Amino acid sequence: MGYKRVLTVQDISCFGQCSLTVALPILSACGVETCILPSAVLSTHTAGFSGFTFRDLTEDMPKILDHWAKEGISFDCIYTGYLGSITQIEYVKRMKSEFLRDGAKLIVDPAMGDNGKLYSIFDLSYAKEMAKLCAVADVIVPNITEACYMTGLEYRENYDEAYVDEVLHALDKMGAKTVVLTGISYTKDTTGVVVYENGTKQYYKHAKFEKGCHGTGDVYSSAFVGAYLRGNDLFESAKIAADYTYKCIANTYGDTTHWYGVKFETAIDYLTERLK
Repeated sequence: MGYKRVLTVQDISCFGQCSLTVALPILSACGVETCILPSAVLSTHTAGFSGFTFRDLTEDMPKILDHWAKEGISFDCIYTGYLGSITQIEYVKRMKSEFLRDGAKLIVDPAMGDNGKLYSIFDLSYAKEMAKLCAVADVIVPNITEACYMTGLEYRENYDEAYVDEVLHALDKMGAKTVVLTGISYTKDTTGVVVYENGTKQYYKHAKFEKGCHGTGDVYSSAFVGAYLRGNDLFESAKIAADYTYKCIANTYGDTTHWYGVKFETAIDYLTERLK
């Protein structure tokens, strides 16, 4: 397996259990050296809070990259989450060309929307540029909403396996040959993940909670990357991440005081045991 070094690029929401505040501890718990490049700093995440502070770090990113280049720093994986602008997408392309070691991977979570809508900060031009980044990534981890905006397919709230196949083929045509498509529900009481690799599709499902929790996409992607860098294949990594995310939700469900995220720390032991 070796000791792998990952760079994760996404925002810091100082309170709220999402983005870098979950990615850093989860990846570290997986036994991976974790380096960070913040895209922005927020006082809280944006779901359910008002009056939050926001500082865009776009201008700092090239200065950091220039210093890393001077120091000869490189990575076994670059994993991106929330990127706040098209300019930041372009910086990730630079990172891919300059900072990845031989055989290293670019894994992109195109965090830009859910439930059929883009987040308010993004528009179709952003989705188009994110599609270009996903086309050159080694693995992408979108949900149905993000996949539809990148490919131009019509979003459907209710769908069948044939529709998911259509989405996967559209992503393949776009250039994304390896896809971990999250939040796939064929029945009301189950959900799961579809892994598409080299034209082959596998599906893993588990029970579905009636109400979702904020930040679970970041928890899932981080656990997936950690498991993958530990030497598990794509499908096994997707399963481990799904089971871990489910346990995080289960450990939080019913606690009305903890509405802003999941208690992912309480399930870290479960994750590390799965990785042994």
